[in-house]
Amino acid sequence: MPSKNLPAVIRTPKWRDLSFWKRVAFWTLISGGSVALLAFIALLIAVYSTKSTLPSFDELKSSPNGQMIRVHAADGTVLVSLGPSYGEWIKYDQIPQVMKDAIIATEDRRFESHWGVDPVGVARIFWRAKQLHDEGRRLQGGSTITQQVARTIFLSNKYDVGRKVREGVIALAMERKFSKDEILELYLNKVYFGGGAYGIDAASRKFFGHPATNLSLAEAAVIAGLVKAPSHYSPTADAEAAIGRASVVLDLMAETGKITESQAKATDPRTVALAPEPKQNSVRYFTDWALPQLEVLIDETEAPLEVWTTLDLNMQRAADDAIRANAPKNAQGALVSLDRDGAVRAMVGGKDYVASIYNRATQATRQPGSAFKLFVYLAALESGHKPDDLVVDEPVTINGWSPRNSSGAFRGEMNIRTAFAYSVNTIAAKLGQEVGFGAIADMARRFGITTPVDTHPAMVLGTSDVRLIDMTRAFASVANKGVAVTPYGITRVTANNAVIYQHEVDTSHVLVAPYVAAQMTDLMQTAVATGTGRAAQIGRPVAGKTGTTTSNKDGWFVGFSSGLTTGVWMGRDDAKVVPGLQGGTAPARAFHDFMVKAVAKRPVEQFDTQVTLPEYALDEENAAYGEPDNGVFVDEDGNPVPEDQQPRSDGTEQVQPVPGQQGGQGDEQLDQDWIDRMTGKRGPAPAQPQRDQREAPRDVPRQTAPQPRDGAPRGEQQ
Repeated sequence: MPSKNLPAVIRTPKWRDLSFWKRVAFWTLISGGSVALLAFIALLIAVYSTKSTLPSFDELKSSPNGQMIRVHAADGTVLVSLGPSYGEWIKYDQIPQVMKDAIIATEDRRFESHWGVDPVGVARIFWRAKQLHDEGRRLQGGSTITQQVARTIFLSNKYDVGRKVREGVIALAMERKFSKDEILELYLNKVYFGGGAYGIDAASRKFFGHPATNLSLAEAAVIAGLVKAPSHYSPTADAEAAIGRASVVLDLMAETGKITESQAKATDPRTVALAPEPKQNSVRYFTDWALPQLEVLIDETEAPLEVWTTLDLNMQRAADDAIRANAPKNAQGALVSLDRDGAVRAMVGGKDYVASIYNRATQATRQPGSAFKLFVYLAALESGHKPDDLVVDEPVTINGWSPRNSSGAFRGEMNIRTAFAYSVNTIAAKLGQEVGFGAIADMARRFGITTPVDTHPAMVLGTSDVRLIDMTRAFASVANKGVAVTPYGITRVTANNAVIYQHEVDTSHVLVAPYVAAQMTDLMQTAVATGTGRAAQIGRPVAGKTGTTTSNKDGWFVGFSSGLTTGVWMGRDDAKVVPGLQGGTAPARAFHDFMVKAVAKRPVEQFDTQVTLPEYALDEENAAYGEPDNGVFVDEDGNPVPEDQQPRSDGTEQVQPVPGQQGGQGDEQLDQDWIDRMTGKRGPAPAQPQRDQREAPRDVPRQTAPQPRDGAPRGEQQ
């Protein structure tokens, strides 16, 4: 009999009845769903975790991106704004509706419906990214307005997948924390629109000259079109591109229903009036020099900075006018003016900043000619010489070098004051030999010369390259009674209304004794009153020195009056000859033109010593203008070139004999008869025999000198 406990039929699960591939698909679906669920949970955790760490709306409003620097002149006028520029914050309900519509239509047409990341846009982006990847190009754009806000505030523009994921998470979190109106308000006040302008108000003021609250439809279209490529579509960079892009924006607004077709057709972006771009001028020479100093003055790298400088705008305009009016054609000019404490009141590095940003006042190194004799005579005075000490202008040879005077003659006994006033080369050489050429180099470095100074005998005539600002600093230290003057351009820096830097003037560094500085001033005021610098006279006490180099390649005048020291250089950047350029001509006239305006409101200040006239007046032409006054040829190492190897003159005017010079037939004698005739007490002197014009003058200034191996025009002074 059959058993009553028969085994039950074991039923296999239905999925085991599936084919192999169906089972694979089933498990793939289960796994994918599980991964998706875990990813979704992770995303939710990331989003809400990020939301909890987001700053408040007010905090986001007050956090600028990047450091803005505004530079002020001495009177508070804003000279230039650097870095990002932020306009007034405009609340959502004050933003013109056409601006909101233009941005949404252009950047994120589904802004009002998505959750921060647009799924449709993401799918389109992935498809477009694959196409561009196949073409070897990179995808740009595609982010929603919320994502752009997240990137602008919290991230960088670095392009990688990780940054894109973080951007999406932050965007989703922002949508959970802020309203759409708040997000759009953040966007329109923070996104970069080109030209250094962040936010629609800064952009409107920069491009149209008025606040963003008054934007028209055409202007809104121009601004909305900038976001895609601010530098390319900037109205100031390419007006046609900006207009074309604005037309595209108008079409998109019509397509999305923000405006009608008739409104789009009736709006012509070409009618938009653009604000004129501020002209770059010589002020930028000053700011380019001063602002890099912030790196060593302060540590603040994030907060907006207000930088207050020493620049006097009236003096700067006067300096600009003086250089442009007096610099010879095809030549450049530079000017630096220092106040008694070293404050830079004016700085011009060239005739036109737009044409050349090279600052010849602070960067160029040129040979100063006889302006370098400042250090020769300072060393001599410090060693015990006095302005009235007698010296002899006579032939001298030092280590095979025989300096000559510009007149080609020797005038015999004279005092040091006269020798300096008329830039007598032989006296400078003899003084240099006496005090030591190393001592002169040390004196130059002591007074602020930062470029190398050679110690060959010819160095007394200015064969070492120097900077204009360094030479001006040296003369300012003499004017400051021997106390060191250090040029500075920044007086104070503020961040968030707090002073983080304040300049303090150091008056503790004494370079020479006050009596030495007073004696040097004695010599220099005579040079201006009756010597080579007469064109620099301004109707009040002035002390200074001219400098002229070989073949009129460089002209210098540096001097001071009423607490203001000004240096002027003129020449060509390629160091070619500038016909007629001499220290006592164009540079001295530029000094005059600048200083008469610069010191007009300052009280007249007398020097410690009164002007003492030299023993006699030298050749009128040379005295007034200062011919090439460092009469020596040297090679690239500063060694004197032998006489028989020096090039000959071509076309140089013949130097006529002067009263009192030795040698030559028929020279006038410096006696009572000559003095009476010069002062008008007696009739003119009988005519002197004319020299045969076919005969080449014995010692005319040479025009050229051997070039160094690298082609740089060094050591060519006369």
